[in-house]
Order: sequence, then structure tokens, then C-alpha cells
Amino acid sequence: MTILIEQPERGLQAVDKKVPSETRELVLDGGFVVPENTNNAGFFVPESNSFGHSFRDYEAESERKESVEEFYRLNHINQSYDFVKRMREEYGKLNRVEMSIWECCELLNDVVDESDPDLDEPQIEHLLQTAEAIRKDYPDEDWLHLTGLIHDLGKVLLLPSFGGLPQWAVVGDTHPLGCAFDESIVHHKYFKDNPDYNNPAYNTKNGIYTEGCGLNNVMISWGHDDYMYLVAKENKTTLPSAGLFIIRYHSFYPLHKSGAYKHLMNEEDAENLKWLQIFNKYDLYSKSKVRVDVEKVKPYYQSLIDKYFPAKLRW
Repeated sequence: MTILIEQPERGLQAVDKKVPSETRELVLDGGFVVPENTNNAGFFVPESNSFGHSFRDYEAESERKESVEEFYRLNHINQSYDFVKRMREEYGKLNRVEMSIWECCELLNDVVDESDPDLDEPQIEHLLQTAEAIRKDYPDEDWLHLTGLIHDLGKVLLLPSFGGLPQWAVVGDTHPLGCAFDESIVHHKYFKDNPDYNNPAYNTKNGIYTEGCGLNNVMISWGHDDYMYLVAKENKTTLPSAGLFIIRYHSFYPLHKSGAYKHLMNEEDAENLKWLQIFNKYDLYSKSKVRVDVEKVKPYYQSLIDKYFPAKLRW
């Protein structure tokens, strides 16, 4: 099997990553085991998730199939343009608490994402699995390691101290509002009960937008992605624009998996999308039962936090 990764133009060459059948294991600082092929060709893509099914198979008969579908039914009915506008205005105030990035990581120990058919572990496990896998393949891109660690921190919105939002308002795939719902969106059939579905201003291909307007000008369904983007941006992170793009759009599967809504992108979006597509395989395929020794990896990630963020952030 050959995985072709198109690299952004940052002094890196395009990589043809071949994964042979013979593999060995690489153990990183925290005890995280990364299957590695014998010629060091990079991250090994597993064939099944922690439930033994294909990744992102929403039709597979599993213990979570019905709950995941119910999640998307509620998500698609309630995520309207007006709802997202209200959420961005409310949570954009960043007036709930002041804490560090690592303190936020620790808060996720009690969070499980009900929209995810591939994972039932606490989120802190997934964050470290993602970051450590990226670190192995891209050792010089420390901003990408940190992005892997923090990309899901917005899921603290599920906690009572952050308003205790329902799962459908925090997790799951994201999509634009203010234009037609693309058929590639998971469980698309439930949009028929969304208040925007029959609004003539919103149900055309471009809707209220113009082609090439840039994703920054497009309203995306509310959740942990957009919230963490707001937190990072307003707290003056020094992460590159690609890092912020990954945080904000990593759940935008209709775009980076199906190619929908590309007509709304501008040139900067197109460049950043290359990094998001690299990131996505680590976000998706690093979900496993392998445990990471948090204390062993903490000093490294704390050094990155200190480099790219202030000691305390407004949330």
C-alpha cells in the first residue's frame, strides 16, 4: 500500500510513503508505540479502529452506531446559522476562566466524544497519541506537535464550568452554514428539519457567500474546533496560520475528505489545507488502546506551550 502525502512548500520535498507488510515498533518518550516499517517510511495506517471496525464507518454494526446516528440527528436539526452566530458571540467573550494549556489538557480526562465511532477513551489519550505520532514523522515541525496536542481542547465546552453544552453543540463533523448542505455530510437526511434548510437565502451552492471569499468569512457549525481557534487567536498565540487552520477545520470532513466547499476557499486556505490533510491521518488513525506515559512527555510539550502561548489564557 502506498500513501502519497503532498507536502507544503516549506523547504520540504514531496514524500512517497510506502508501507510494506513487514513492520517493527518504535517507542517514543511516553511509551507510545508507533508501528514503523523497516525502511523508516513513516506512520503506519492501521486497518481498524479500537472497536475492530473500519475508521469512520457510520453504518458498521457496533455498540455505538445508534448513539452516533442520534447525535448527528440532533446536530443537523439544531446547528443553524442563527445558533452559531449566538454561540460565537457568547463564547468569544472568553470570560469563563483563566488557566494554562496544560491545565486544560488535564480537564479533558473526564470527556468522551459521543460522536466518534472510533474511540471511547478519555480525550487526553487521543491528544497525546496524535501529538506523539506526528512528532515521530515530523521531528522538526514542533508547531505541528503542539497543534496535535491542543486541537481538541475546545471539548471542555462539555463541562459544567464552560456551560455544559450538549454533545451536538461541541463535537462531530463540522460544515458551513449560510449555504446549501452538501450531500457528503454524514447523515445528511436529518437536515430536512433544520430551520435553514428551506431558507432561499441559504439553500444554494454559494448561499450568502461569494466564490473564493475565504473560509475565514464562512460561518461554520459551532463546536470545539471554532472555540479553540478563538481561544488561541485572541490569546495571541504565535502558532503559524497553518496551525490555526488545523485547529479550526480539523472536523470539517466534507472539505478535507470529500472535497466539498472548495469553491469558497482562497489561496491561503488552499496552502493550509495541505497541512490539514497531513494532520488528519494522525488525528484519525492514531486512535488506539495504546497508553501514553503522560509524565514522561509532559516536559517536552510544556516547552512548546511556553514557546507558542502565554502562561495563562482567557477561556
